[in-house]
Amino acid sequence: MRKYFITGLLVLVPLSITLWVLHLIVGTLDQSVLLMPEKWRPEFLLGFYLPGLGTILTLLIIFITGLVTRNFFGNRLLQWWELLLNRIPVVNSIYSSVKQVSDTLLSPSGNAFRKAVLIQYPHSNSWTIAFQTGVPGGDVRTHLQGDYISVYVPTTPNPTSGFFLMLRRADAIELDMTVDEALKYIISMGVVAPAEHKQSDHTH
Repeated sequence: MRKYFITGLLVLVPLSITLWVLHLIVGTLDQSVLLMPEKWRPEFLLGFYLPGLGTILTLLIIFITGLVTRNFFGNRLLQWWELLLNRIPVVNSIYSSVKQVSDTLLSPSGNAFRKAVLIQYPHSNSWTIAFQTGVPGGDVRTHLQGDYISVYVPTTPNPTSGFFLMLRRADAIELDMTVDEALKYIISMGVVAPAEHKQSDHTH
């Protein structure tokens, strides 16, 4: 009976957590319906609540926004909008900071979180996985002698919190694993180890 019970847990626990995360995401995205006028909301038009409509609406708005801003007119409109926001106090600092972070993380040409590295942390006798986010800049660079990189050390099992470190490039070992594999390794607390990538030998 103990064996059957554990087998059932192994099947139901991942499924339950997956459904819970999906429910949380859909429920959060469904809140976008509240931004619409009351007479336009699906509950008012259909007479009942239909889950998932807010998610579809949010994804549709994101897609249309990206489609519009890809052409000349949309790009020009976006530049005017950003120019307007940059002239508003407080909003300027918040918007510019968030935009710089989002451009770095989400842009296809960005280098953030593109490389997993192995570093010694929190002391010289232990190791952990970190993600290279760039190189030190601004006045920080003038106080660092040598070649340094910036890394983000995520916590486990919640990788959205962590620590920002600057260390010598020579002290970071680049790992032969994708960011997704490294994240799975971190979230699983080391249980789900990534597969070793076999390097093919090239003969000349």
